[in-house]
Amino acid sequence: MKRTAKKKIIIIFVICAAVILGMFLYIIFRYQNTSPERLPGKYSQVIPQVHSMTDKDGDGIDDQADILQSALDYIATKPKYKSKYYQTGYPDDGYGVCTDLVAFALKGAGYDLMPLVDEDIRADQVSYNIEQPDKNIDFRRVRNLKVYFEHRAISLTTDISEIEEWQGGDIVIFQDHIGIVSDRRNENGVPYVIHHNSPWQKKYEQDILEKREDLVGHYRISQ
Repeated sequence: MKRTAKKKIIIIFVICAAVILGMFLYIIFRYQNTSPERLPGKYSQVIPQVHSMTDKDGDGIDDQADILQSALDYIATKPKYKSKYYQTGYPDDGYGVCTDLVAFALKGAGYDLMPLVDEDIRADQVSYNIEQPDKNIDFRRVRNLKVYFEHRAISLTTDISEIEEWQGGDIVIFQDHIGIVSDRRNENGVPYVIHHNSPWQKKYEQDILEKREDLVGHYRISQ
């Protein structure tokens, strides 16, 4: 009897370990879709890329295109994922998180989120639910960027089926994650997302919009 009981315990332990391992691998690789080749897709002409009338930094590139290209330039540096505090505000050591991709993308177009978010927080701390603002970190939190873009950007549809309304250079926010909408689309016309999700992420431009169930915001900086 003792041997039988011991054997059952071992079997239960093995099953539990297998379940835990499976869940762990699922979480890690859930969104590890490969990046599309950066070549014209079948939707490139059917759904033309939107361009804004604004050129914030005066570099001859409109904001929508500038944000998109700056996001691509940032991921080309292959940033490593790590969450830490920086006295400089912006990471300066090759590390970063999801919000840093968005911050660098907007900064490349002339929008410095560090002072912009800080100004908006100090003007309306109640909306942000922040007692003591910290300029160096506040713009690097998803929940704060959600409020900021609600205040300062154009709010767009969160219905993924409205594929023409999703354009490269838009900002997409999930429950605890954020990224930039790509100009590349999958076979359904749904765009990929340029994002920085985890230390295990293989590609930074991925087909995740139809796979996530926590979409909470979709914004555009200017018309």
